[in-house]
Amino acid sequence: MPDFSHAALAQANAITKPGSEGDAGARDLRDLLWASIDNDDSRDLDQLSVAQPATGDRVKVLVAIADVDATVGRGSPIDDHARTNTTSVYTAAQVFPMLPEKLSTDLTSLGQGQDRPAMVVEMLVGKDGRVLESDVYRARVHNHAKLAYDSVAAWLEGSAPPPARIEAVAGLADNLSMQDRVAQWMRKARADRGSLRLASSEARAIFDGEMLAELRPDERNRAKDLIEDLMIAANGAAARYLEGARVPSLRRVLRKPERWDRIVEIALAHDVRLPKEPDARALSDFLLARRDADPDTYPDLSLSVIKLLGRGEYVLEIPGQVAPGHFGLAVSDYTHSTAPNRRFPDVIEQRLLKATISGQSTPYAKDELTRLAEHCTEQEGNAQKVERQIRKSAAALLLEHRVGEQFDAVVTGAADKGTWVRIRHPHAEGKVVRGAKGLDVGDCVRVELLAADVDRGFLDFGRAKRS
Repeated sequence: MPDFSHAALAQANAITKPGSEGDAGARDLRDLLWASIDNDDSRDLDQLSVAQPATGDRVKVLVAIADVDATVGRGSPIDDHARTNTTSVYTAAQVFPMLPEKLSTDLTSLGQGQDRPAMVVEMLVGKDGRVLESDVYRARVHNHAKLAYDSVAAWLEGSAPPPARIEAVAGLADNLSMQDRVAQWMRKARADRGSLRLASSEARAIFDGEMLAELRPDERNRAKDLIEDLMIAANGAAARYLEGARVPSLRRVLRKPERWDRIVEIALAHDVRLPKEPDARALSDFLLARRDADPDTYPDLSLSVIKLLGRGEYVLEIPGQVAPGHFGLAVSDYTHSTAPNRRFPDVIEQRLLKATISGQSTPYAKDELTRLAEHCTEQEGNAQKVERQIRKSAAALLLEHRVGEQFDAVVTGAADKGTWVRIRHPHAEGKVVRGAKGLDVGDCVRVELLAADVDRGFLDFGRAKRS
């Protein structure tokens, strides 16, 4: 249901300013050096961050999260739409937002130069990367600089000067450097526990004017790592806050991989023996070694592992009971709370946090949370199918004139319903309709493009002999 109902549109039209619910009890933190870092074209800004030195080698990190609930009340027409769709859908052709754009890109977005209500996760981080203390509270914040990943990363990595927006705000460069330092502490701590550092398998459409020019992998950089590390920590702190208050909530989990035996086989092909039972630390060590040894083929190996790990899901967490945890992040307490403009589970968590802070009863019963967890997981899968279908149509458009050419590929799926491969230039996936027998996820294979159907988003490949 991508289109908003008449009632939702009428509600959006009636909203003229950000919500101010609870302002009297919110802290005024607008003077802190808050800034956002996101994609160049992002307007639905969910988070800001700032750091402050603490005693010894410790640093206080604050993450501000857009208070969507202050503007979108539970049970309202806009909320009903968000609850049904549960996520924004991003495609090369169009974005289908979970919230009306008037809200998600303006009134509930933490836009540059704007005062906004927010939920703040405050964390005291030691040099060993551990979060020593944390708290969650409501605040008013102000985004002093809207920054972009690529330009910030180039500066952090020393290949470019600070972006103009950083230089325009006194003290911001030092603050971002402090955030980057803390993020690296936390990343190392997670790596020591077995967090997996996987290369992205997603591709972004690159346009030349209005013409599709390329599908390019959405690669990591230092600024993306900085934000990812802070958000992982903030999501963990939010989960622990609710657990400490004995409040049932949603957890984001990634169970131990069912196809661990295939991951073991792939490692053995590189002369590495992994334990028979799933072991995140051993897998992490193997992946890091392969990334250093052969960075050119690492994306293919990484994609194979991503496919074999399976999908994340939402589950109900009841305090006192053990949740499955997140195998890929090597954490046991993790939720989604930092992107409420585009994910409904984050809105749910926000409401649970606000009720807990104010001492009110929980707004969602256990049975309702169970149903919502299942629905959000299902809708996330549906959204990914749509995004994948549009990417396939875009890939077919780029490749329709190259039928008959051969490509190096890696097998990304192998089941009774078919075998799929991914080629790297352009970044595209298709089905093996000839010669698929014996192929399994992670196998490298030479394929020939047999057909490209733009309307259906089909790419058909046949196994080829190396020329």
